[in-house]
Amino acid sequence: MNTQKVQKNQYVKTDLNLLLECLKYQMDCPLSQKEALITIYSICQQNSEASEYFREIGGLMFINDLAKSSVHCIVKEAALFTLGIIIESNVYCQQTLCTSALFEDLIFFLIKKDSGVNLKRMSVYVILVLVSNNNGQTYVRDTGCISLLLQLFRTTLSTSEKNLSDETTDPCYQLWSSVCSTLCACVNNPQNDNQNICCSVFPYAKEWLESCTKPEIVRPICSFLGLTVANNLYVQKYFVSIGGLDTLAKVLLELMHDSCSSHSSMKLAVVVTKTLDACIANNSAMGVVLAKYHTVSELLKLMSNDTLSTGEKISIILTIGHCTEVCGIQSWT
Repeated sequence: MNTQKVQKNQYVKTDLNLLLECLKYQMDCPLSQKEALITIYSICQQNSEASEYFREIGGLMFINDLAKSSVHCIVKEAALFTLGIIIESNVYCQQTLCTSALFEDLIFFLIKKDSGVNLKRMSVYVILVLVSNNNGQTYVRDTGCISLLLQLFRTTLSTSEKNLSDETTDPCYQLWSSVCSTLCACVNNPQNDNQNICCSVFPYAKEWLESCTKPEIVRPICSFLGLTVANNLYVQKYFVSIGGLDTLAKVLLELMHDSCSSHSSMKLAVVVTKTLDACIANNSAMGVVLAKYHTVSELLKLMSNDTLSTGEKISIILTIGHCTEVCGIQSWT
């Protein structure tokens, strides 16, 4: 078995060397370069050892340079995606590329007028895997990259695009969803000063929740809101001050009304419940806002649903606990 593993590893190393040479000698053939990049990321995906070897032979930095220097959009996109896959697969590759210089390169791709939506999405993906550690969260702030992400959060989707029949195939929606995921990584694990920066887009998130309760919009926004307010009293108070809790309570009411005939609405109501809890967990007094919406009664109805998992019911119980902590259950029901 060990002999077979050694032989397989040698084949992988040989393939990576050949693919790197192909990249270097096919500069005038973008389709060949794209195919080589596709093969490289298929080898390196979730393979830390292969990714590390590719870094050792200079492949990681070559692809990094290729993403900047190539005049072909399909090569830039494939190069960025391959970088993201390799960074995600190996911590040493992540540490090598987690620099202010790379963040500045990615900012350039995002602000360049002729950058297509897909190139922007690949750039955001690289940012996502870079900020999945402490250094990345610092660089994304210090380079101003987080401000650009917040701008994309505000502007990528228009009102009409929020009402598309199939968001999952819409390029702008996919970019916006990627931005949401990246902002979540910016503020979490560990929680940090980026929370205070990200709360600047809360009014936009609130407005969207008021105009659309589709899962494709509500889930990313709730994830972003929940992580941004988590254990941060200043951000929680700001969200309450702009009427954010009121909006979440109204969304919960609407979803509960639909949950009788829609299983997805019931599941989405649980997502909203968790976000509500994150907003009041550190100061239950703020939850008094929810009393006028009879939120606890709605949560008790939600918890009675037999299809919910134990974990989902526990999260509802915790929310009820925080809601009733200050003034008791009588004023809520």
